[in-house]
Amino acid sequence: MKCINFDERFERYATDWMRKNAAKYQNNLDRMEAKMPEVYLQWLNQPAEWLDGETPGGYFLRYTDPEALISWMREYYRRKVPVPDQLLERLTALGPGAEHALLSLLADESAPEEARLTAISLLSEMESAAPRDQYIAWIARRQERDERADLAAEALIAMGRPVVPAVLRAVGGATRAGRETFLDILCNFPGEEAIYALAISMFEQDPSRRALYASFLGKLGDARALDPLREAIEDASLSYLDFIELRNAMEALGGEAPAEREFAGDPYYETMRRMD
Repeated sequence: MKCINFDERFERYATDWMRKNAAKYQNNLDRMEAKMPEVYLQWLNQPAEWLDGETPGGYFLRYTDPEALISWMREYYRRKVPVPDQLLERLTALGPGAEHALLSLLADESAPEEARLTAISLLSEMESAAPRDQYIAWIARRQERDERADLAAEALIAMGRPVVPAVLRAVGGATRAGRETFLDILCNFPGEEAIYALAISMFEQDPSRRALYASFLGKLGDARALDPLREAIEDASLSYLDFIELRNAMEALGGEAPAEREFAGDPYYETMRRMD
């Protein structure tokens, strides 16, 4: 199973093309750059010796077994060679036929993390809702920095409002970071009382995170949050950054935010004042 660096091959092709056409475009580099998409298409459709006469665009089309293609992708990651876009496009083109294999990859803890992240992206491109519960489980356990959970959250948002009941059920058993990610997801689907109640509860229960929760309330768009925000923004212990976030949330909800006040001693405030 060869792991050919398609990116490197195109770079060589493009460099050679630019060298041959340098005189033609010497006074207009922008026009040369604008030709690159056309050059790329030419490269895709030109038979290549390094592919035994196949074209880069058609090389993977003869493969119909998603398991074999995923094994190939894993090998690319293992060898730290860029995975060809054409391989990934072939997997998505297989559609439902590749879904089961991609779900198996998601569940394989021994797989390279990059391969599992790619599986999330491919399943999203296929508009698959099958990994919903897996994504929710990842988010429920997430710690502060977790690229996999971030991608899973984006995928859940793309699945639309049907994810809301399952996400709401998972909130109670999630880590703090998981609860915040769930709330961020839920705020894309306004109009449900349970979502508003959760957002207000989290805002009121953890003053140390109220700037973040205020941004969620602004995103949710429920004007009932104006009163809790107005009360919080009057807190004398509020930091300047928190004040800004609360004010932004109030304005997003159509409310009138209070005028800026002094925050003497606040490091960020003092820095901004010196810049003015």
